[in-house]
Amino acid sequence: MQEFTHIKRVVIKVGTRVLSKEGRLEEQQIKEIGEQIKYLLNRKIKVVLVSSGAIAAGLGMLGLKRKKGFLPFQQGLAAIGQVELMNRYKHSLQPYLSAQILLTREDLNQRQRYLNVRHTLSILWEWGVVPIINENDSVSTEEIKFGDNDLLASLVASLVNAQLLLILSDVEGFYSEGRKVVSVVERITPAIERMVFEQEEGLSKGGMASKLQAAKIATRAGIPTLIANGREKGIVKQIIEGRKKGTLFLAQKKLPARKSWIAFSSLPSGEVIVDKGAKEALLKKGKSLLSSGIVGTKGRFKVGDVVSIIDENGEEIGRGLVNYSQEEVEKIKGLQSREIERRLGYRYYEEVIHRDNLYCSESEESK
Repeated sequence: MQEFTHIKRVVIKVGTRVLSKEGRLEEQQIKEIGEQIKYLLNRKIKVVLVSSGAIAAGLGMLGLKRKKGFLPFQQGLAAIGQVELMNRYKHSLQPYLSAQILLTREDLNQRQRYLNVRHTLSILWEWGVVPIINENDSVSTEEIKFGDNDLLASLVASLVNAQLLLILSDVEGFYSEGRKVVSVVERITPAIERMVFEQEEGLSKGGMASKLQAAKIATRAGIPTLIANGREKGIVKQIIEGRKKGTLFLAQKKLPARKSWIAFSSLPSGEVIVDKGAKEALLKKGKSLLSSGIVGTKGRFKVGDVVSIIDENGEEIGRGLVNYSQEEVEKIKGLQSREIERRLGYRYYEEVIHRDNLYCSESEESK
């Protein structure tokens, strides 16, 4: 099992089931997480904590047994519970200071806001403060939700260039088809993804599928990811010191920061549909996307937006920053680059998407 005694930056995600029992936050569990974080801080390891539990805290504050399904009810619970959750973390982390950061998908979707979050985390680390991040459930709608904190944690890990993403859940790790914990996963393949077991989640929104997706994002950003049982006493210390715990997903070759943001943090504003020849040029030859290979568009996007690149079978093969708006792409699709100026009256770029601003999963993962 890999040792992590050398690491200096870690993102820890704690799930609702780690912190609660029968729908209520457990004080001892909060204290245990706090003690383990202080262990890391005492070793001069910088920590970002991504914590669920606000809704469970809200249920406890109101004396309710279960959350209801409709969004305003959950948003109200989150608004009440987030204060209580932070207050408990504040006490468990003393004498260290903590800070609250609530994010929506939009905060990481827009490049400038993405960088602003990075700058905030950087200054908090400089001050020796523990940033505690949660999704801003009290204002998030379906269009701007991460869906679960596993995804949020993986994006934050990439954002801060973490050296380890530690996902603490109520399971021992990633299970094989024989219900045995897989100790090491070298690469997340389609066969690995088919091994996922889903369970009814109750209070929590994630499951093993979301954790696997988080691991896929983080490892592709060059960050090893470990899923382990957060209810086991001293689990963080054991992992840092090299004890064989949970499932370790090995880091892959790191994507450049810009391509990582395009691939995982941004939300596509629309789609560009390409023909077979363009698909081969993108995936097999590492080429830019030219107007001649485009057969259509969907959605409304403007210059500089991230768009999905879709093949003629409807499958996404990549994402990229587009040099022309949707209206312009519709006018120049199928044309040679030299014909763009004749059709539009101008030509900003020869490429619709330059390869430096392009992520194609198959070509990148084969490198």
